[in-house]
Amino acid sequence: MRRSHRVRQWWWVGAGLMLGLGLLRVMPALAGANGKVSCEVLENGKPASGTLTVLNGDSEVAAGSCGKPFEVPAGTYTAALSLDGALDGPEQRKPLAIQAGQTVKVDADFATGLLEMRIRSQGRDAAGMAVIRKDNKQIGTLGSGVAAHLSVGSYQVVARYRSQEKRFDEVQIKKGERTPLEATFE
Repeated sequence: MRRSHRVRQWWWVGAGLMLGLGLLRVMPALAGANGKVSCEVLENGKPASGTLTVLNGDSEVAAGSCGKPFEVPAGTYTAALSLDGALDGPEQRKPLAIQAGQTVKVDADFATGLLEMRIRSQGRDAAGMAVIRKDNKQIGTLGSGVAAHLSVGSYQVVARYRSQEKRFDEVQIKKGERTPLEATFE
């Protein structure tokens, strides 16, 4: 009888452990219930490709492409929306509150224009490049004849061909407009 009493005790201990482990699996799901976030990125009012990063302070909580909702733990965050393909990497930040079981939508419309640099030498197109700067910080380069999307604003452009340079200060990029620049070298 002693032996069967011990077996029963161990059975109850085992059953208790299994129940406890099962609750441990369920509790985090209940404690940190998730909601969903979806995003839409527009460029000059038209659908565009973009991404969303959900931030808690400086820490990334979740990230994904716009167009398909993804799960985020319930809480209050900052939504950082980015436009794909723009040379200056524009970003818009917005407050974001996620509630368990709900889907929240965030959106951003980026105002952009096109900049095209054309480098010429001796009356013909030439291989050269342009360095694009904003607020005295380099944001990218363009090859001659290549156009790039840039956020609306003022830029400095330095066209380079071989050992020569030409500067363009205060190049204005306007919403939905193309801004052609041409640098001619001898």
